[in-house]
Amino acid sequence: MPPAVSLRGVGVRAGASVILRDVDLELAQGESVGMLGANGAGKTTLLRVLATLQPIFAGHAEVLGADIGAGDRYEVRPRIGYVGHVPSLYPELTLGENVAFTARARGRSDADAHAALARVGLDRAADRLASACSHGMQRRAEFARVALGDPELLLLDEPHTALDPAAIDIVASVVSDTIERGGTVVVVSHDLDRVSPLVDRSVEIASGAVR
Repeated sequence: MPPAVSLRGVGVRAGASVILRDVDLELAQGESVGMLGANGAGKTTLLRVLATLQPIFAGHAEVLGADIGAGDRYEVRPRIGYVGHVPSLYPELTLGENVAFTARARGRSDADAHAALARVGLDRAADRLASACSHGMQRRAEFARVALGDPELLLLDEPHTALDPAAIDIVASVVSDTIERGGTVVVVSHDLDRVSPLVDRSVEIASGAVR
């Protein structure tokens, strides 16, 4: 079975600064992996590489069989679920409209969107503008959106940020569902205790390199 992710000698830079250097990483299908490291180590940049959002200047990267240095990255993006550190909802839409928009783009129904909102405890807040919601509510809505896509590769950047204790199980549930479908999960965090129950193994990023 081919790997879900294969990185060989990958490098990323911003201007003259090298953010990632000589990164080798292979992730199997059906595997959950924690990505740990201090702030500024390069965790989010590497996650964006896997999401096909960050160009590389060195090495070779394949994600779900696609060469992300080529135009293939546009075709593979719908198979990837990405919850960034900062919610990316449309602020002028309600939570319900945000999730329904994603549902329709994925060929799902409005009923599926409502069920996704209910799953994360937001069904009673569907008519609230995203801009008027707390960070925690926006994070819940992000998980509702990503779950609708049944991603083959799920990428989570500090997923527990701003979630209240009652919402922590949402992260575990979405991760578990992805793995049960044979998908691959990457969880970026600086908190080993929270990540450990969710993953099969962990890798450390320090100074832009994987250890």
